[in-house]
Amino acid sequence: MAETPSLITTDLAFDADGVQHGVLRLPHSHDRSAYGFVPIPLTVARHGEGPTVLLTGGVHGDEYEGPIALIRLIRELRLDDLHGRLIIIPMLNVPAVHGATRTSPIDRINLNRTFPGDRNGTPTEMIADYAERVLLPLADYAFDFHAGGSSLDYLPTLFALPPRTPDERQRTEALVAAFAPPRVLYMEALENDRLMSAAARRHGVPFLTGEFGGGATVNREGLAVLERGLAGLLDALGVLRRTTPRGPAGPVRRLAAAGRHYLYAPRPGLFEPRFSLGDEVKTGQLAGFIHDIIQPWLEPVPVTWGADGLVLCVRTFALVEAGDCLGHLGADMA
Repeated sequence: MAETPSLITTDLAFDADGVQHGVLRLPHSHDRSAYGFVPIPLTVARHGEGPTVLLTGGVHGDEYEGPIALIRLIRELRLDDLHGRLIIIPMLNVPAVHGATRTSPIDRINLNRTFPGDRNGTPTEMIADYAERVLLPLADYAFDFHAGGSSLDYLPTLFALPPRTPDERQRTEALVAAFAPPRVLYMEALENDRLMSAAARRHGVPFLTGEFGGGATVNREGLAVLERGLAGLLDALGVLRRTTPRGPAGPVRRLAAAGRHYLYAPRPGLFEPRFSLGDEVKTGQLAGFIHDIIQPWLEPVPVTWGADGLVLCVRTFALVEAGDCLGHLGADMA
């Protein structure tokens, strides 16, 4: 039996030569538009022989470095420099981008926690299904770019799935070298099967992601790291010739993160941090205090780090609930 096609459609032909600009049509029937759709901007460019690279941003609607880098790539793309195919979706979760929210304002679902999605589900589930069943099978490589959004701020960092085999390690290290980031985090959490990273692994597609800023702003350093890294990736894959000098690449700091590297609020209140992005901290070191907003005369509750490492992420919101992530570390790999 043939696989049921996605309900998301496009007029673009993924196999056609040339540069095509258009949209994915995400069906959305609601009170003010019975037969409406949400347009998701899409560019498909194909020329000559070479691999297919899927590039996505805007999976969360309050993260901006990825969309801006991909928008610029689309506008500056020269077909004569292309060898292969680029599928570029700067804002995969357009409803969330319009709402400047992490989750979609339509169904309040986090796109990067709903793979493999559902063809007949809510709009966010339909996007995940389309990415899993249509986009990733087309790709030889996939790169999805993030930031910390409204609630978190990140030291610009490339993320990679921990390699499982020698072949995976070799491919991953080649991509990391091409991106040439200041630091890379081999993140166990990327193996969560609800994430796009795990979806790429299910399809055997080499995948990189990363966090390049946060606080619902545009981090200029993070955007520069991302744009240089993306140019390096596409150049190394032979897909798109680099048009600007690479410059000297510094050493790449290799980091890992497990459960003990994450800092969580044990209770609600106002969090007063005693650390900053880029700090080196030790196990047991004071991370901050949580002040009670109902009984402010009580002594604040201290929070301490559970491991040594580099502070990669900090919370931007001072008001916290029990279980909120306050920050996390990356520990140097042996």
